[in-house]
Amino acid sequence: MNKIIRIGTRESELAVWQATQVKNLLAASGYPSELVFIKSEGDIDLKTPLYEMGVQGIFTRSLDIALLNDKIDIAVHSMKDVPTQLPEGIVQAAVLKRGSYKDLLVMNGQWSVVNRHLVAIGNRQLAIGNSQSTTINDPFTIHDSPFTIATSSIRRKAQWLNLFPHHAIDNLRGNVNTRMKKLKESNWNGAIFAAAGLERINLRPANSIELDWMLPAPAQGAVVVVGKKEDKYTLEACALFNDTATALCTKIEKDFLRTLLGGCSTPISALATIENGSLHFKGNIFSLDGKEKAEVEKRVSVHDADDLGKTAATELLKNGGQKIANSIRDAGK
Repeated sequence: MNKIIRIGTRESELAVWQATQVKNLLAASGYPSELVFIKSEGDIDLKTPLYEMGVQGIFTRSLDIALLNDKIDIAVHSMKDVPTQLPEGIVQAAVLKRGSYKDLLVMNGQWSVVNRHLVAIGNRQLAIGNSQSTTINDPFTIHDSPFTIATSSIRRKAQWLNLFPHHAIDNLRGNVNTRMKKLKESNWNGAIFAAAGLERINLRPANSIELDWMLPAPAQGAVVVVGKKEDKYTLEACALFNDTATALCTKIEKDFLRTLLGGCSTPISALATIENGSLHFKGNIFSLDGKEKAEVEKRVSVHDADDLGKTAATELLKNGGQKIANSIRDAGK
């Protein structure tokens, strides 16, 4: 069969980069393919905050519709944007090897002052458990620097406010290129991006720092390919480049998210990593204002890790997470 596999993708530079990686992987196994460009709702409305748009599936819905209507054979997504429950008839075909999962703070001018402020206060607050923010005595204190940070992510906002409760957070929407342009033209002190997104299209600037203390979104840095359940030919082609380690880690992170609340527009973070046959998992949930948090950390053998996301979420709910989850649900009513 000499079928040309139609790869559905959004039109942004990053989305096209991801789809092109899939195209190259298919070609390496002898499968011809072509890119088909589809606009998403998340690309059209760049003003409304994601959490006000019913964000679950906002960047994937249009591609899913095209897939079910047989306009494309597979769709390529940033995995963190994919809902925890795929539409009926659509299945996960492959997960590419993960890139950086870290969040990145890109500064907007006054790099040395801003960096000294954040590193000094951030390290001090982490050391004392984030509970004494108003008593810190550093040359660049929170009170002396009314910082404004931009992000549309409710997760990043909650974690940032937990560490820097006196900072202001502004909404920043658009694809990576658009957000970088908006940052440069703004009065914000900085904006938060996924490191993988900037690095993949060579946009990571020198005036940026990795936020090692910020736990990422479930499946951040991973790229997933989805296809139609009955399309065995295409699914078999994609299975050839599936990265099993990344697939396992992201499954655990997504299971954790689904067990807690089920949507990606929530202040929930998770990270699973594998080293020497052992899987290390960290997860948390924050209140919307960042004032409350619950955390969980587990380490198990890779062979015993399949249900770890659900197990960790259940433990978190019993240890303070349920109260926070209830408050988030109540806020959405």
